[in-house]
Parts: sequence; C-alpha cells; structure tokens
Amino acid sequence: MSEPLILGIESSCDETGVGIVRGDQLLANEVASSVDLHARFGGVVPEIASRAHLSAFVPTLQRAVAAADVDLAEVDAIAVTAGPGLMGALLVGISAAKALAAHLGKPLYGVNHLVGHIAVDLLDHGPLPMPALALLVSGGHTSLLHVRDLARDIEELGSTIDDAAGEAYDKVARLLDLPYPGGPVIDRAAADGDPAAIRFPRGLTARHDLEKHRFDFSFSGLKTAVARWVETARLEGREVPVGDVCASFQEAVADVLVAKTLDAARQVGVGTILLGGGVAANSRLRGLLEERAAAEGVAVRRPRPGLCTDNGAMIAAVGLTAVRAGLPPSSLDFSALTGLPVNRIVV
Repeated sequence: MSEPLILGIESSCDETGVGIVRGDQLLANEVASSVDLHARFGGVVPEIASRAHLSAFVPTLQRAVAAADVDLAEVDAIAVTAGPGLMGALLVGISAAKALAAHLGKPLYGVNHLVGHIAVDLLDHGPLPMPALALLVSGGHTSLLHVRDLARDIEELGSTIDDAAGEAYDKVARLLDLPYPGGPVIDRAAADGDPAAIRFPRGLTARHDLEKHRFDFSFSGLKTAVARWVETARLEGREVPVGDVCASFQEAVADVLVAKTLDAARQVGVGTILLGGGVAANSRLRGLLEERAAAEGVAVRRPRPGLCTDNGAMIAAVGLTAVRAGLPPSSLDFSALTGLPVNRIVV
C-alpha cells in the first residue's frame, strides 16, 4: 500500500503556507510571508495578515502543486490549521481547505498548529521516539509538552503566563531601535556582545515561583528590566552597548528555557527533547540546550530552520499522523479555535 499524499494549509498568523507530503517525504513547502507589511507596526496586525492570506493563498497553492509535481485530484487528505492563532487569519485557511475538500471529495482534518511544530520533525529525522519532551518557542507561544503519542496523547506541562519568548525579542528590539522581527536581529547583534555584561533577571526561577510555576515561563519582567536598564543609560548620557544588551538579554532567555526544559525532562523521564518553533533557530538557545542536554545524556532534535517557522509542511505532517493513526476526519462545520488546547490534535 502506497503512502498517503497529504496537502497541508497553514494561515494562523503572518505566513501563508502550503505543504505536500507523501508519507515522510516532503514534496513541496511553499510559504508567502507578510512580515514586511507588519514591520512598520513592530508586530503583526491581524487585519493586514488576513488580507495578505486572501491574496497569497491561490498562488502559494499553485506553486506547491507545481513543485510537488502532483495533481490535486491525487491528494488523499487535506489538513488545515484550526488553531491556535488569529481568528481572521485562521478562517481564510479553513475556508479555502473546506472548499478544496468539498470540491475534490477528500477528507479534511482541522489540526492543532502547535502539534505541527512537533510533527514536522518526522520529515527530517523520522518518527520521534516516544515518550518525548517538546519545547516550542515562537512569537506567540512558549510551551513545554510531554508527548506520549503524537496522534492521541500530548500533555502541556507548562506555558508562558505573559509574553512569549518571541514577543520579548520583538519588544526588546523595538526599544533598542532595531528592526522587526527582533529574533534574528538580536541573535546577530549578540554575537558581538558579552552575555555576562548585564545580569538580567530569570523569570519564574525563584523558589517560591517554582512551587506554582515550575514549568511555566514569564518574559514580561525581563523585558521591563531591559527597558529600565536602557532608559537609565540614556538618561545618564551613556552610550547603550547594543551588543552587550542583546547578548545579556538572550542569555537570560536561553538560560530559563533550557533550565526548565531539562528539569521537565528529568521529571517525566524522557531521553529525547524536540526543539521547535521559530525561535528554535536561535543560535544561543540551540547551543546551550544541546550542551546541557548532552551532559545529562539526553538527545536533542530540531527540524531544519526552514521548517521551524510556520509552514504548510508541518500541518501536512499532522494530517499524515492522523491518517496513519486512523483518526476520523473533521466534519465540514468546524470553525477556527483561537485558543485550541494542545491536547486536541484534530477537531
């Protein structure tokens, strides 16, 4: 029996993604980003994102079909992001997926965006050893997930209680007059700085915080600490050492993420950690996690950078997982769920 051909559609935020997989083989992964449209605002504007998806979907689909060298009629199933994400943006992708499913007579799976950041790794490295721990770090999410069964059993151990790590990067970049998005810019600037120059706080790591928020994250206080340090330096007429600020800020973020991830890995007894999401491309986070995990005999996996950011291939990978597990497809009356919990893999 041949492997299923799955079409994946992603439109949860500012990337319009269409991916096509045949089993674990990635045939196409086309992405149209609207990030340049949001840059002047320093963050994603939901209405602009929705309109960009409307304009980009058909050309992106056409490019993906051409790259995969398949006909839409050959597709065995369609998967689309049902949540979490921006309501208007999600609805564009869902509407397109429903139209395609109805026209082609194919089963449709409304799937969880966060699970996509885990599932996409199978396109690079094959099946993820179970159980495993996933650290997902992006502009909108910072989560620790205990993955017992990718299709049926994922538990959220912790998440951000305020700003996600990616949001903190964007906000710190803005106060340093650096361009949006902040993640890659700060990572590059940090290469010229001293990570020990400024001791910024490590959120939710004090003993009293760990009692209630052992595996949760908070970066709002860190962002505020950076803002106060920069403001004080400017008021005193000192030049702000951008490289040192970026390196010290980035060290604080990576230190907290890695410490809590390894604590969770020890707690649930897993031997593999998956690092996913857009911030997974960050050099310091990746290096520190690999270094500390290796010291504890824990393996670290990470999809290639092009599969870390939002894309259609990751949604196709979730669809593939659902089909292989025999999960029933979604009914055509499902809607976008902006706060879809990670334990709901298919809606």
